[in-house]
Amino acid sequence: MKIRLNRINEDYLFECTNAAGNTILLDNTSQPDAKGVSPMESLLMAVAACSGIDMVSILKKQRQEITDFSAEVEGERIQVDEAKPFKDIKVKFMLEGIIDPAKALRAAELSFQKYCSVSKTLEPNVTVTYEVTVNGEAV
Repeated sequence: MKIRLNRINEDYLFECTNAAGNTILLDNTSQPDAKGVSPMESLLMAVAACSGIDMVSILKKQRQEITDFSAEVEGERIQVDEAKPFKDIKVKFMLEGIIDPAKALRAAELSFQKYCSVSKTLEPNVTVTYEVTVNGEAV
């Protein structure tokens, strides 16, 4: 796996491109005119997307009918020397459709315990927790 990063303005805006040519913009979001997400925000996005892909894949194999899938991710950072790494990440998944709540919860468990490479990369330094709601009801 390889990405390319190119600076695209005179400040902190970078375009990151993967081998397939897909791009995202990363920027210094402490600047008022930021045009991209911060690297730390992109890490939270990656946790949500990685586990989201796992969950959708698992639930599709179980013939669950997902009409809507979203997530909210919140990261708590701590000061370590000059850096501020994440200490805790909390993910909340919200699913809608004809879905067995127990299967949705199990899909999240499997993702974080076994499949999600992003959250596994963060172990053991970051505690990742999650919750699942199906059709507005907490599971």
